[in-house]
Amino acid sequence: MEKRVCEVWKGSNKFILGGRLIFGPDAKSLLVTLLLITVPVIIFCVFVARHLRHAFSPYNAGYAILAVAIVFTIYVLILLFLTSARDPGIIPRNSHPPEEEFRYDSSVSAEVGGRQTPSLQFPRTKEVMVNGVHVRVKYCDTCMLYRPPRCSHCSICNNCVERFDHHCPWVGQCIGLRNYRYFFMFVSSATLLCIYVFSMSALYIKVLMDDHQGTVWKAMKESPPSVILMAYCFISLWFVGGLTGFHLYLISTNQTTYENFRFRADNRINVYNLGCPSNFLEVFCTKIKPSKNNFRAFVREEVSRPTLQSIQGAEAEDIGGGDPRPKVEDDLEIGEDLLKISQRRNIEEIDEDIRSRGSNGPAHTALEVDAILDSDHRAPTIRSETRHSSWGRRSGSWEIATDDVLSNSKVMESRSYMTGKEGRQ
Repeated sequence: MEKRVCEVWKGSNKFILGGRLIFGPDAKSLLVTLLLITVPVIIFCVFVARHLRHAFSPYNAGYAILAVAIVFTIYVLILLFLTSARDPGIIPRNSHPPEEEFRYDSSVSAEVGGRQTPSLQFPRTKEVMVNGVHVRVKYCDTCMLYRPPRCSHCSICNNCVERFDHHCPWVGQCIGLRNYRYFFMFVSSATLLCIYVFSMSALYIKVLMDDHQGTVWKAMKESPPSVILMAYCFISLWFVGGLTGFHLYLISTNQTTYENFRFRADNRINVYNLGCPSNFLEVFCTKIKPSKNNFRAFVREEVSRPTLQSIQGAEAEDIGGGDPRPKVEDDLEIGEDLLKISQRRNIEEIDEDIRSRGSNGPAHTALEVDAILDSDHRAPTIRSETRHSSWGRRSGSWEIATDDVLSNSKVMESRSYMTGKEGRQ
């Protein structure tokens, strides 16, 4: 049975509706955020806005207070949904390391059997050009790819995310290239909603003071929910308001939260700053790139390729075994050529020996000739031991059998002895 990408996804994300919606592993915290937004608004609509419907009787403007609260809350919840339920910019991981980056370094080698064996090296960083400045990018062992500039691996979601800003537990999702705009709009809208609820609750306290000709304390006793809402919004403003101000600074300087802390610690120059107007246009006016993942697609069976760790482990096993195996396949072909040469030389010597014996000595029978040919054709044999290298290629190692060499040398000695004896006769 075929499976979809979302069913075999190697990250820590959670999918619903067959991969149409993607959340982070801490998606349950999203319920807390929903309660923190909806519960205060419900209290406001029931205990405050409902009593302000007739506060502005000439135009019934009091109904607008209730309508604005409901509509603006729905808008904030939609932004929250767009932030947390979409692909933040996940880069698909590779099934094997990039082969073109592997190389053998002879300067770092191990001595095996009296010879130097080059060690497999893999560059951990690369340099790319960004706005005329060289930027170093790192290799991700988990995703088996070189991260593009401004990309980082989220340890919570276990994915490499483009233009990674941070992982927000309040929305249960990474904040990256494809949802940063909605994240900022959500935070800033939540700030405006807090200001609105705080202001309308304070207005209701003022209305109670005017109606009862009393003091602030008497008005607050008349409407405790208004006091609670004002206190709640005041505390929330320190969080969402401060977050909005911080991200306004980041947008104006074209930084991410991750880059801000990293650049400040390393004293590095921000090569992405295009100027304040261009930075705002880049965040709010550029088209959002489509997702690089199709979570609903069916998985294609792919032949597994070895990872860097398995390659290095296989090399260490070959070195530790001490087997006299050559490193290249050409050695097998060279061995076959040597075998052909030795066979050809032996046949030529036998023919010459037969001719000389036919002219100077008694003729040999066909049985003797066949015996000589059989013995001389018994050249050093080559045993080919097939093995699989760490790259999945087939290579051969050969070695001359000791018994065959001894048997061949005895035949040559016997032939020399017979020739010498006939010469003396």
